[in-house]
Amino acid sequence: MDNWDEIRTAYQVARNGTVSGAADVLGVHHATVIRHIDALEQRLGVKLFQRHARGYAPTEAGTDLLQVAKATDDQFSQLVSRIKGLGESVSGELVVTSLLSFSQMLAPMLAQFQTEHPDIRIRFLTGERLFRLEYGEAHVAIRAGAMAPDQPDNVVQPLMETTVQLVASEAYIARFGMPDGVDDFHNHRFVGYDNVDHRAPFARWLAEIVPKENFVYRATDERALQDSILAGAGIGFVVNSAVSRYPTLIPVIAPIPEWNIKMWLVTHVDLHRTTKVQTFLSFVKGYMKNCDL
Repeated sequence: MDNWDEIRTAYQVARNGTVSGAADVLGVHHATVIRHIDALEQRLGVKLFQRHARGYAPTEAGTDLLQVAKATDDQFSQLVSRIKGLGESVSGELVVTSLLSFSQMLAPMLAQFQTEHPDIRIRFLTGERLFRLEYGEAHVAIRAGAMAPDQPDNVVQPLMETTVQLVASEAYIARFGMPDGVDDFHNHRFVGYDNVDHRAPFARWLAEIVPKENFVYRATDERALQDSILAGAGIGFVVNSAVSRYPTLIPVIAPIPEWNIKMWLVTHVDLHRTTKVQTFLSFVKGYMKNCDL
């Protein structure tokens, strides 16, 4: 049957016993109820009701149909209740996307959020491509860029700025020495992104300062670059929070504001107001205020 409206109308007529009663429940005119019943009976080729002075009484065929209609109506009601419950609770799956370089910073935050909301299941998606919030690929994106993301129908909020440091490992310094300022960079070895047009501000800065031939090690993601710096392959950038965890990394020059990474909280307008997303956004903002990044 391809017209649930007609079946639902028949169910309400049987339940209330009158056309006017069904019309009140459904919020339609009584003529609409009669039209639905007539159309349904014509399509099925059987009488579903006996009309009498006091109202409508279901026939045997009507009773069979209406038992199925009642079960279906109950299932729809239960489904609506579950969906509303998910929207009003902090539970189920929470999908967050960001750059891999922020994983060490965000993982403790996500774990703490899950501790405070044990019914949450975290999915943390990383990658260079932008996961499409409008297609439901994620609930929340934590993105980086000098300018605010401008995809349509997204709600964008500034989160914070994180800093990076240009560092070399003790192993590198032991082999090649410490650069004597920016002017000495042409005498040293560097690591960088495989994508020479990477949009990170610090990557663009370094590409303008250092000759291409001095980039002796390139990789596709931040974790691989960090590992290469730790191994002594060359000088490169590491987020400030990671530098403090690795005492063998030595700053090469003092950080400059031009390197800073602006971070943005991005949600799609359709999910922005849900309880789960709003709870997570509030948690992230509070957590970040106490981070030294």
